[in-house]
Amino acid sequence: CEGNVMDEFSKYRSPLVSRYASKEMSYNFSIFINLVTEMESHAEDIDFAMAAVEESKLRHDVMAHVHTFAHCCPTAAPIIHLGATSCYVGDNTDLILLRDGFDILLPKLARVIDRLSNFAEKYAGLPTLGFTHYQPAQLTTVGKRACLWLQDLAMDMRNLKRAREDLRFRGVKGTTGTQASFLQLFQGDHDKVEDLDRMVTEMAVSYLSQTYSRKVDIDSLSHLASMGATIHKICTDIRLLANLKEIEEPFEKEQIGSSAMAYKRNPMRCERCCSLARHLIALLADPLQTASVQWLERTLDDSANRRISLPESFLTADIILSTLQNITEGLVVYPKVIERHIRHELPFMATENIIMAMVKAGGNRQDCHEKIRVLSQQAANVVKQEGGDNDLLARVQADPYFAPILGHLDNILDPKTFIGRAPQQVARFLSEEVRPLLEPYKAEIDVKIELEL
Repeated sequence: CEGNVMDEFSKYRSPLVSRYASKEMSYNFSIFINLVTEMESHAEDIDFAMAAVEESKLRHDVMAHVHTFAHCCPTAAPIIHLGATSCYVGDNTDLILLRDGFDILLPKLARVIDRLSNFAEKYAGLPTLGFTHYQPAQLTTVGKRACLWLQDLAMDMRNLKRAREDLRFRGVKGTTGTQASFLQLFQGDHDKVEDLDRMVTEMAVSYLSQTYSRKVDIDSLSHLASMGATIHKICTDIRLLANLKEIEEPFEKEQIGSSAMAYKRNPMRCERCCSLARHLIALLADPLQTASVQWLERTLDDSANRRISLPESFLTADIILSTLQNITEGLVVYPKVIERHIRHELPFMATENIIMAMVKAGGNRQDCHEKIRVLSQQAANVVKQEGGDNDLLARVQADPYFAPILGHLDNILDPKTFIGRAPQQVARFLSEEVRPLLEPYKAEIDVKIELEL
């Protein structure tokens, strides 16, 4: 008995049969039960070759499948597609695909966020040069920078979840959204028309024309494009840091960076993400244009475009996320290189701290400022004109004026005194904003990604 029950619920059952609201409704459709049973038994018997032949004759994709299905169900043929329009089939299917697409992407995005969170936590306190205008700026930490990436990815996750939750079926609305054909079938009974709409699609939009609003496509693809912008920025940052030899993406043991320059370690994974992200961003133009030119109740110039733009957006987002997961699972950090870069710039950054220390030791702020200005320009000249190392610290140590603070220079120049609350900010951000976002995906978070890259 239990096996029969399981079989009953594991197979396709038409909602018109399984979800009647009343005996009256059941009676209304009772003459179709044998026809529905026939269609149910052939629900998966799709002859795509025949459908292709039919479409070449009919020039209509849905009607081609109606004719093909009728070939499998000759008894039910007279009622197949009764009262429906092509968009009842196509649009509701597209909405299912959008929903399922988001359901595939969200766990992948969660895994990327998880891997980056672990990275940020590990390097929360590692000082590194900050860059504004791509010029050395105040110190930050490697983990703090990763949290900037995470902040944008978290926003993308919230946007994708919201877009997925906002999806509504087109429902059973007829050719122009008026439900006229179903009202005729039910002999003017408005309640039965509404009951049918609810039974077939519990989460349907209440108002539309022949199609669901193409702004739904804009909403869906805009968040994918926005995620593309996020990933492009992350991978660009990694590429810039790879040039500085501070951070690198994974590099396989036998991987070749260049056919000519054997020493090269090109960040090709990040480059691929950037390349595909630009395509993902560009695809947003399609639904924007499509929605803007939908004439009156509908025009068919949306169809060919949507067949390309919708799947390509989700497919592109999918491979970008998979590639980014691969990158974030194997990021390599070179602390000694980072330390060298800090040493090169820190003397300039420490000048304000040196001035404050001198004032605390009884010096005059203006006199100290002038001393530091002169020595800094001399050191800068060595770096820029002579190609030498930054010797500002040596100049300060050699100048008798700074004798009162020489014993404190090591503390003044400790990089950790320049990173502010970055480690604490990382810890709080991860615990309060990032980790809770990943809770719904705990069962899927440890899935590894294997890519042929």
